[in-house]
Amino acid sequence: MSLPGQPLAPETAALRGELTLNADMARYVSWRAGGRAECLYKPADLDDLCAFLRSRDADEPLYFIGLGSNLLVRDGGLRGSVIHLHGALRALRCDDRREAARPGEAEPSFGVIYAESGVASPKLARFAANKNLVGAEFLAGIPGTVGGALAMNAGCYGSETWSYVSRVLTIDRQGELHKRATKDFGVGYRHVEAKQAREEWFVAAWFLLPRGNGTASRNKITELLAKRVASQPLNLPNAGSVFRNPPGDHAARLIQACGLKGHTIGQAQVSEKHANFIVNRGGASATDIESLIDLVQERVEARTGIKLQREVRILGDRLEGNT
Repeated sequence: MSLPGQPLAPETAALRGELTLNADMARYVSWRAGGRAECLYKPADLDDLCAFLRSRDADEPLYFIGLGSNLLVRDGGLRGSVIHLHGALRALRCDDRREAARPGEAEPSFGVIYAESGVASPKLARFAANKNLVGAEFLAGIPGTVGGALAMNAGCYGSETWSYVSRVLTIDRQGELHKRATKDFGVGYRHVEAKQAREEWFVAAWFLLPRGNGTASRNKITELLAKRVASQPLNLPNAGSVFRNPPGDHAARLIQACGLKGHTIGQAQVSEKHANFIVNRGGASATDIESLIDLVQERVEARTGIKLQREVRILGDRLEGNT
C-alpha cells in the first residue's frame, strides 16, 4: 500500500490496498453529492481487509460501503474510516454442491453461489442465470452490491435478497471472520438485524438457488432492466427509492398525491418520472437532498398521517450553520 507524501505507520506498512485521506465522498455515492471522509480504504482482498481492521484503533468509527447507491454523506463529512468494498471483495463462484443436496437426491435440485460483498448485484444475477440457476433475476434491478443487499434485505419486483441466502460470512472490527446461519438474524422488509448484538459487517454470502432454464432467466433479466429504464430517472444521479413502501400502499403514490412531484430545493428535485426518487439536477449539496427528504416526510405525514420511513442511510456531520 502506498500513499504519495504520507509516511505509513509500521502497523499499516504491510497493507496492500489503496488508502485515501480526506476522501471526497461525492465520488463514491450515486447522488454525487456530500462531504469528505477522514480516511477511505479499498482493500486488496478479504485477507487485506482483515489486516486493515487489525491496524485500526478500537474506538474509530468504521463505515462499509459498496457502490454508495443507498447512501448520503452530509456536507460536514465523516470522522473515521470508510471501507470501500466494490471491486475489492469480488469473489464470485459456484460452491460445494453437497450443500444443495436434499436427502435421497442423486442430483441436487439447487445450486450454491458464493458471492463476496463487493460484487455488484446485477453481476450476481447474470452469473446465476449463466449457471442455469434461477430466482436471482430481481437482483439485476438493484443498483448496489451484495453487501448492501444483505444489509437491508434489498428487493424489487416481489423478491427479496434473504429469501435465497443460505448462510453469511461476517467480519468484526478485530478482523476476525465468522460464518453465521440465517437463523442468527431477524429479517424483515428492508431490514436485517443480528439477534445477538454484535459489531460485525457482511463480507460474503452463500446463495441457494433452484436449478432451471438459464435462457428464460436471462430473458427475464432483460425484461426487468427494460422496465427499470422505463420507470426510473436513470439519466440523473439518484440513490434509488428514498422511502420504504408503507403497508398496503406505495411511497411514490403518497408523494405524488401530496403534489410534491417535481418539487425542488436547490438542485435537488423529487423526480418527475418517479416520485420516490430524488435526483441531483447538477450541483446539489447533501444539505439540499436531506432538506428535500425531510420536507417530503413532513408534507406526507401532515396530509395523510403516514410517516414515511427512509430506505437511504444518512451519515456524517452537518456543516456549521446548517440545521
